[in-house]
Amino acid sequence: MSAGVLDAVARALRLSGDVHAHLFRLARPELHGNRHAIPQRQRLRPGIQQLLDTLDGIPAYVCGRRLDMLGWNRLATTVFGDWSRLPPRERNLSRLVFLSSAARDRFADLEAKMLDLVSVLRLDAGTHPDDQELAALIDELADKSSDFRRLWARHDVRRRGHGVQRLRHSVVGELTLSFEVLGLHGDTDLTLVVYHAEPGSTSRKALRLLTGLAALGTESAS
Repeated sequence: MSAGVLDAVARALRLSGDVHAHLFRLARPELHGNRHAIPQRQRLRPGIQQLLDTLDGIPAYVCGRRLDMLGWNRLATTVFGDWSRLPPRERNLSRLVFLSSAARDRFADLEAKMLDLVSVLRLDAGTHPDDQELAALIDELADKSSDFRRLWARHDVRRRGHGVQRLRHSVVGELTLSFEVLGLHGDTDLTLVVYHAEPGSTSRKALRLLTGLAALGTESAS
């Protein structure tokens, strides 16, 4: 199918930018590089970790392909849980949200979070159709999670670049945080996710408290 026909179909269906791009990748894979190329090993540059560590009062982390967690700052572990305590294979956002009850309990809007993750995985599957690790992850989630099977069957494709997330925390209660998802230029498939609270809000005060607890290394903060 020609690019012109694909464009016409996308316009007629009023597809979003993400869905439009996904359609092109599926229909014209030859325009998007070698489908059979082995994905490079994901690495976090030391400079990016240093950047994360300097973000004072801002929970932040870096996700790679398949939603693997590659780096984070101390406040992120205080808000979301200490990923460094997990085996490397378990440091995956979709695996945590669909398979870990502790991780699921942190999200007040769990359904929305799960849908976002499934949509990102479907986009990744279209971009890297020969990524065997991604295929194995999807198979595992489909086998172990009825929520994943239900949402995967919807075929939603999107990648939210910003939004609002409500979280539950054992120390400060509910947090309402805005988030931004930023691509890292030159680092393929890596995204920086940063959270912040409305100035003067209860959530901003809670983040300040958690920042202090994180600096002290207080175990109860996580």
